[in-house]
Amino acid sequence: MKRIKILHLCLIAYLVFMYDWTDARSVSDVVQAPALPGGQAISSRDRIYTADQVSNTVTVINPATHEVLGTIALGRARLNGLFSPLYFEEINVHGLGFSADGARLNVISVTTNSATIIRTIDNTVEDVFYLGRAPHEGFITPDGRELWAAIRGEDYVSVINLRIGKETQRIRTALGPSMVIFSPDGRLAFVNHSRSSELAVIDVKNHQVINRITGLVSPFSPNLAITPDGDEVWLTHKDVGKVTVIDARNLKVLTVLETGPVTNHVNFVSKPEADFAYVTVGGRNETLVFRRNGAFPELADRIPHSGFMPHGLWPSPDNTRIYVVLENSDAMDVIDTTTRRVIATLPVGQQPQTLVYVANSVPQDEGRDNLTQQGLNGRIENHEVEGQGTDGKAFATIRELETLDMIEVAAENLAPNSFFTVSIGNETTRVPIVDLRSDLQGRGNALAFTKFFGLFDRVFLSPGE
Repeated sequence: MKRIKILHLCLIAYLVFMYDWTDARSVSDVVQAPALPGGQAISSRDRIYTADQVSNTVTVINPATHEVLGTIALGRARLNGLFSPLYFEEINVHGLGFSADGARLNVISVTTNSATIIRTIDNTVEDVFYLGRAPHEGFITPDGRELWAAIRGEDYVSVINLRIGKETQRIRTALGPSMVIFSPDGRLAFVNHSRSSELAVIDVKNHQVINRITGLVSPFSPNLAITPDGDEVWLTHKDVGKVTVIDARNLKVLTVLETGPVTNHVNFVSKPEADFAYVTVGGRNETLVFRRNGAFPELADRIPHSGFMPHGLWPSPDNTRIYVVLENSDAMDVIDTTTRRVIATLPVGQQPQTLVYVANSVPQDEGRDNLTQQGLNGRIENHEVEGQGTDGKAFATIRELETLDMIEVAAENLAPNSFFTVSIGNETTRVPIVDLRSDLQGRGNALAFTKFFGLFDRVFLSPGE
């Protein structure tokens, strides 16, 4: 009798644990995007989350009202306190994923090598896992049991068992795995790379690489997505401005599309009349719309953005909207997928990288608990850099921080393998702030922290000494 009572108590404890883990949500009640036609309408129970790597925040948005509710602060904003030896928070909040029931959000912070699990119902941190070097993106398995994180600074996918709270396996891939996505049926995982020209295909149940599609057009692929019907995987190649389309059933390359400079992310919208792929092209400040057609996708539209550097994007489950973060404008555009035009622009945290739409993330209450205003409403400007003795083209993004201003310069068509000087100034003053070195293709980037707003209004680039 005593043994039966103990077993009974253990069963009750297990059921209580399972109830808490799932937040009493049923996966079958939730359609997550990207989705086939027929998904539920946009609701105030849903949330959009953006990963903001300069403010080290996750911005939380109500998609039904377009209200920015606040931010989840995972670390202090750059540069405040980040260099202290006693700093224990997260740096460079970058990647996002979620559980199929909408109860949990996973956040990848690149510099601190961490994966944070957030309870969406109250915006609280449930757990933090410290992983290998420079994780990039991760996603929770469809059954909600594991988090798979691509460890881009190494050569494996880290598998974290969320029930016991620790890494249980490393699935070896080629160098620089960049992202993990799961097929709609949950049987397969696809992993692209940032240092290897291949796509790995993994059996989810056995945690084994079962196929490798090699010889891709570039070794650098930061993003990929699988169509909601499970037929195709699309990979972006940021460095060469292309997208590879792969037959996900037969595991072969269907075609390679020319998309444009700084091709960032891809996602899908399914309409009753046709299926579409949306691709953000940062170098042209536009999102391309392709009508899916197997090996012969057709360019259907170009959606211009008034902001700068469109990056991550995600649709709503009903396929009526797609949302795009603007990395160099600290904003998010809302696109109507019928008219294919921007209908609203919302402020988000600083330097947003990606976003996800999570349905049923707040099944009760208002979901405003534990939110801050960190990273919101900071001043940001984009300037065309004035060339002095150079034939290239450069743009500068100046962002207001808590202590100094952050100036990022991206240049192209410069003399290859050469040094240049970035200066800031006004009508009477010019101050050198940082050197820029071009690569063999004549491209270069520079970063500086100084005072700009209220003192200067121009940025210059000139040949170095």
